[in-house]
Amino acid sequence: MMYNIRGENIEVTPAIREYVEKKLSKLERYFDGTPNADVNVNLKVYNNDQKIEVTIPMTDLVLRAEETHTDLYAAVDLVLDKLERQIRKHKTKVNRKMREKGAEKYLFAALEGDSSVAVAAETDEEELELVRTKRFNLKPMDSEEAILQMNMLGHSFFVFTNADTNTTNVVYRRKDGRYGLIEPN
Repeated sequence: MMYNIRGENIEVTPAIREYVEKKLSKLERYFDGTPNADVNVNLKVYNNDQKIEVTIPMTDLVLRAEETHTDLYAAVDLVLDKLERQIRKHKTKVNRKMREKGAEKYLFAALEGDSSVAVAAETDEEELELVRTKRFNLKPMDSEEAILQMNMLGHSFFVFTNADTNTTNVVYRRKDGRYGLIEPN
């Protein structure tokens, strides 16, 4: 894996770089062979809070986690835990599907003494239970009108047809209170 570590309001010292790379390289044990991925790490400092964002785009999967903590090294450890949980959950789901199809090769490596697979398989089904389906017509509108509709409904996101491009878009409320727009390529 190639590491791209950037700092915002913080200088990325060799010690910080080495710690981040050492911790994130532990994720390689979950894969058959070293994944060919560029690991993007953003370190930010706001007042006394240290924030780390890690994005690992891969062929069939995008791993992403962020964590804020007063200690940068603790934030790195917490992000690593989140990424490991994501990989285990995805690994269980993919490997189960591959076994059902009778495929011999799994996407993820089987870890010795990995009892988390059985536990994750049980909790995975519970977490992914679909409890409700909604159907509605997508009214053509611009993003500003979609934000107004979303706020009127009290939701954190809203799906709509963009009147300019005639494509399905999503507006959402970000953690910082501002808004984001998701549009397909």
